[in-house]
Amino acid sequence: MKKWLISLIALALVFTSISVVMADNSNGNGKAKGKHKSLELGVEVLLNEQKELIDGKNVGLITNPTGVDKELNSIVDTLHNDPDVNLTALYGPEHGVRGDAQAGEYVEFYIDEITGLPVYSLYGQTRKPTPEMLEDIDVLLFDIQDVGTRFYTYIYTMAYAMEAAEENDIEFVVLDRPNPISGTKVQGPVLEEEYKSFVGNYEIPLRHGMTVGELANLFNEEFEIGADLTVVEMNGWKRNMYYEDTNLEFVLPSPNMPTLDTALVYPGAALIEGTNVSEGRGTTKPFELIGAPFINSAELATHLNNQNLPGVTFRAASFTPTFSKHAGDLSHGIEIHVTHQQSYNPVTTGLHIVKAIHDLYPEDFEFRAENSAGISFFDNLIGNGWVREAIENGESVGDIQDEWQDELNEFKEIRENYLLY
Repeated sequence: MKKWLISLIALALVFTSISVVMADNSNGNGKAKGKHKSLELGVEVLLNEQKELIDGKNVGLITNPTGVDKELNSIVDTLHNDPDVNLTALYGPEHGVRGDAQAGEYVEFYIDEITGLPVYSLYGQTRKPTPEMLEDIDVLLFDIQDVGTRFYTYIYTMAYAMEAAEENDIEFVVLDRPNPISGTKVQGPVLEEEYKSFVGNYEIPLRHGMTVGELANLFNEEFEIGADLTVVEMNGWKRNMYYEDTNLEFVLPSPNMPTLDTALVYPGAALIEGTNVSEGRGTTKPFELIGAPFINSAELATHLNNQNLPGVTFRAASFTPTFSKHAGDLSHGIEIHVTHQQSYNPVTTGLHIVKAIHDLYPEDFEFRAENSAGISFFDNLIGNGWVREAIENGESVGDIQDEWQDELNEFKEIRENYLLY
């Protein structure tokens, strides 16, 4: 046989092998399957293995659009259509059960159009379910995707509901979900008690490195809620996984949290909310775009890139927000590009951004005004009052970080007692 014919046959065999591998790794819609396709969410473990927790009971469900299984079926519809489950009422956090309310928008009581169930708002007249809201409820389920950051409000909706469950002798079940920015990184200052608010109600750091189920156990024990709590754990989740490693589709947890990239920068970039600079709300890249009309984009990007911060690059950018701060005004600043997840520290990066804008534009930059207690919204976000003062006094970000390290190490020791994975 001629050499060219042998080569042609060998080449055909190679292409056949590649086709077989691609077929084996396809899920039927052209997407490659992830190596962690066996991961089961808490909602799936509940329905497949622990359904006795809700069988024969009147169920109240706290959820939003992220309450889906891996096939993107809503837990609301799944439980409503299950003849063995008596789903009685729905409870919506900030942004509502169906996710149609903007940040900070008051949510009224209403009837869900799809199921006909009453929807009680936990971001309206009350943030804690009242006895009237819980009438005839035997068990409360919580199934919401968190983003791994202290000032994301869903974890406090969970805690308030746990308190209400304890006060009304109702079982409380948390269906666990991944921490999308991994469960290994614990960063930033621990909240100081006098700075508690709905964007920080417990003494935990900015990036806590825990799942909602782990936080529920910690809140219940360390802060003495005392609820009759069950956490339905995931199967197959590992602490070092980012959301992209799970092979799950990312459902935006809130209107301004559209992607994993948003969640990754959020623990630090959201500190900009405590200033007069736009955090990118009203753009397609909230928290990745940061700017104001008074900023020089090239100057700020160059200054930040000269800091040589690990895992991140800053691109000079201009944008016009359609709502929120500087709506309709051309703003200049930076876009945050994370180049290496493992080395990137969003809290440190966020502080560098705040300090840079403060130092470069002292005549225009402002922290949000203090309230009657002398607390700025920036203080609520960072969890103390001294970081703002340190920035105003010209202290370095390195010195600021050193100041919070002891409390952070203490939290890390406590946290170890509540890790499930």
